[in-house]
Amino acid sequence: MDESSVTQKEDDVADKDVVVIFDTTLRDGEQSPGATLNVEEKLEIARQLSRLGVDICEAGFPIASQGDFDAVRRIAEEVGPLTEGRKSGQPMVIAGLARANETDIKRAYDAVKAAPRHRIHTFLATSDIHLQFKLKMDREECIDQVITAVTYAKTLCDDIEFSPEDAGRSDPDFLVQVLGEAIKAGATTLNIPDTVGYTTPEEFGGLIKYLIENTPNADKAVWSVHCHNDLGLATANTLAGVQNGARQMEVTLNGIGERAGNTSLEEVVMAIETRPQTYKVQTNIDTTQITRTSRMVSAYTGMVVQPNKAIVGANAFAHEAGIHQDGMLKNQQTYEIMRPETVGLSASKLVMGKHSGRHAFRVRLEEMGYDDLEEQELNAAFKRFKHLADKKKVVTDADIEAIIADEIYQPQEIWKLNHIQVSCGDHSMPTASVSLTGPDGKVYQDAALGTGPVDAVYEAVNRIVGVNNRLTEFMINAVTEGLDAIAETTIRIQPINDEAYGFNPQTNMPFSRTYSGHGASTDIVVASARAYISALNKMLAAQDEQSSEVSVTA
Repeated sequence: MDESSVTQKEDDVADKDVVVIFDTTLRDGEQSPGATLNVEEKLEIARQLSRLGVDICEAGFPIASQGDFDAVRRIAEEVGPLTEGRKSGQPMVIAGLARANETDIKRAYDAVKAAPRHRIHTFLATSDIHLQFKLKMDREECIDQVITAVTYAKTLCDDIEFSPEDAGRSDPDFLVQVLGEAIKAGATTLNIPDTVGYTTPEEFGGLIKYLIENTPNADKAVWSVHCHNDLGLATANTLAGVQNGARQMEVTLNGIGERAGNTSLEEVVMAIETRPQTYKVQTNIDTTQITRTSRMVSAYTGMVVQPNKAIVGANAFAHEAGIHQDGMLKNQQTYEIMRPETVGLSASKLVMGKHSGRHAFRVRLEEMGYDDLEEQELNAAFKRFKHLADKKKVVTDADIEAIIADEIYQPQEIWKLNHIQVSCGDHSMPTASVSLTGPDGKVYQDAALGTGPVDAVYEAVNRIVGVNNRLTEFMINAVTEGLDAIAETTIRIQPINDEAYGFNPQTNMPFSRTYSGHGASTDIVVASARAYISALNKMLAAQDEQSSEVSVTA
């Protein structure tokens, strides 16, 4: 992009309205199957969301479990006050979700109140299908409950958000009534959710415009949109809402969330960044932090980003067709509407290999956005880098990203993998021996047979750890090209239903939670073993939290 284009772009966004970014990765995003996060992982992601410039972080659903409450409370205490590097100059608002009842609302307030800026987000369904079949109430009862809930929330804090769940399928005139009463009761943000991803951009944009024009005292609240991707329209619907007056967008990193997911933060932010003449608004997001945040969320949740995913996919800035490559060599703008650097992908000026030292490695990490690693984390990553460099002539940025994910974005280490040894072949029985260090610091060793080398390793680990579980998903892919490429393995496991791991003592119903694990190595069997230990450690660390789970329908 030439200098005149940059100047024009800056002029285009000057004095534009700011669209507030409400990130719900830690609440709605974590509801994705297998995306279970522990408290420390949530804290790390929340810190990164603050660096990214997110205005509001919905840190969780505090009533759902003691673990969720503790995570939201710690985020409020430790991340809520942070302001360093934020474009807005203000700390991130920490929000907690609550159903429209006093118990939920009080629990949410207790979790977020330590943050300098905090919000209670309460919701109640308004579509006839939800009122009739889920809530068993009529419209008048719905309005009364909204008034009671918002009024009570307002006695606890000033920043109140109300969402009429399934607004996309609700009667617009009834929504006008409900939202008018919510404003009167003290709501400062009105969020309009397309909960099941049913609407089209024209419909949803028209709904936002109608509500703003017809709701009494509409100017006293910030209007927000929360869209789901069941028809692949979440980004389009969200942007249609912005064009029709919404000034808050509810999003998740990588678009993760229930079913087909939520509106993707990176997509709507970069659409606004790239097309300021169309949307005539701006955000407080530091777009250079997008790639790093995306990869952190992917590593912690175990949800792999598809290669062709907009903005953050591996192929987002790749060009293979000859005519594209020719155009790119002549002028980048022929086939790139945004520069990779704007989302945190910068071209490396350093060739990393076995002769590269610690300083060069640190500089490369800083160029890639990892400028806040603790000394212990840097040492662990550098050790893995040198080990990899002995096997590969050139270590790419993708390799370094895999190292960071495998060393830094890992759960609490309850069991540690020391080494494995495998014997297999087309006319032999796959056999694996495994050495682990346990939570008591002792070294445990065992061996097992399996249907293949990975199965043999998992059987040996199971003999040592003694945790009943089933493997529900196994994925492996090469990070780069070539026979010496790093293999990244992502797996999911689910506890077998038993008293220790599988049942909620309050409901006597089996848990359906799954736990993901991530591992990387030039040896696919080692990568698979690392991923399995990672998943087991997550599951074991969640035992205490599981005993506090309650069934929440929202």
